[in-house]
Amino acid sequence: MRRRRFLLQTAGLAGAAAYGLSGCSSSSKTSLHLMVASYDKSVGSSIGDQWAAAVKAYKKVKPDVEIHLERIPFLKLDKTLADRVKAGKAPDIAQSNAFAPFAEAGKLYPTSELFAIPTQADFIQSFAEAGVSHYVQYGIPFLASTPRLFYNTKLFKQAGVSAPTSWDELRSAAQALKGIGVPTPYGLQLGPEAAEDEALSWLLAGGGTYAGVTGYEFASPSNIATLTWLRDNLVTEGLAGSAPQRLSRTAAYGQFLQGQVGMMLAHPVLMRAADQARLPYAHTAFPSKGGGAAPPLGLNDWLLAFNQNGNKKACGELLTYLYSKKSSVAYSGGEAALPVTASASDSLRSDPKQRPLWEFIDQMPKAEFQPVNLASWPEVRAAIRTDIGAAVLRGGDPRAVLTALDTAASRAEIHTAS
Repeated sequence: MRRRRFLLQTAGLAGAAAYGLSGCSSSSKTSLHLMVASYDKSVGSSIGDQWAAAVKAYKKVKPDVEIHLERIPFLKLDKTLADRVKAGKAPDIAQSNAFAPFAEAGKLYPTSELFAIPTQADFIQSFAEAGVSHYVQYGIPFLASTPRLFYNTKLFKQAGVSAPTSWDELRSAAQALKGIGVPTPYGLQLGPEAAEDEALSWLLAGGGTYAGVTGYEFASPSNIATLTWLRDNLVTEGLAGSAPQRLSRTAAYGQFLQGQVGMMLAHPVLMRAADQARLPYAHTAFPSKGGGAAPPLGLNDWLLAFNQNGNKKACGELLTYLYSKKSSVAYSGGEAALPVTASASDSLRSDPKQRPLWEFIDQMPKAEFQPVNLASWPEVRAAIRTDIGAAVLRGGDPRAVLTALDTAASRAEIHTAS
């Protein structure tokens, strides 16, 4: 794992060590308000269940800190947080899908004011850099993951195919799966739940992306070519199910577990569900167009420390505890999510019991991200979720859809800047 060792050279470690939990007790009670997500009973419902245990364990370390843990349904979390911040009632620490709007509004503590340098240096570089806005890190990665291509080994054996290493091989495998009656040979998840994740994985594999150094660039030649390939080689041929523009991640996982999907992009959380269902499966790196592993997509939620209540020191101490090696391994999310520090990742990588996670962990330093550092991203993401699926349907126009997304992104940039 690559560590940001250059940080260690910018300050003396003696002073950094003094920042730790020891010697930081206060003479009076400190109250911290934590707002985190709660999840339904679908695949992945165990994510976040460790919060109660983490708070209980921290109380033993810092009995003078009172922590009020508030759980908000995941689908309501971002709006609830935005409303609270707007009303001047921001929590001390919150889980969120976005950090840039709050960072640009001056509402957050930068990580450099929360963590000692050794802790900052321990974050996996790709995930830490994704939390940067205007050259300063505000977003603290949490519940991280990188997807891989899962496939039903029984169906693949029946179809006489092996794990694809290029798009041509993926198409051939999908044709063979269709030939043995698999309803959805490839589960193309372009429904409104997480279309932006599926779409970007394909765009990265085709040499494209959502945004470059100058901003959004949806209608690039490589992006148009990728969606055109999907339209002509998977969707039009009936290899991606009947309605990929409506297929949600949750529904795709369920169909995979029922043997109705031959292969699909998925996260580590699917492994436990597949094991419980006794479904024969394997996973491999998502293939690039010409062959070989594509750049993996990096995903995570964020923890944000709000500067409204003047609890910087207490926030930093709690977060430092959560991201210590022991805590990060214990509370990162189990098979549902991966730790975002190099030390915790190294610990799991050296544990034979965690072998199923190793290949996911190995992808993390190479991960590429959505443009989460742009304040307009939440608005642009909403447009992707509703619009991008139409590009790959029979008769769809990838160029027109991507051009419209560029227009929507420009409007979102103006809106967030005003």
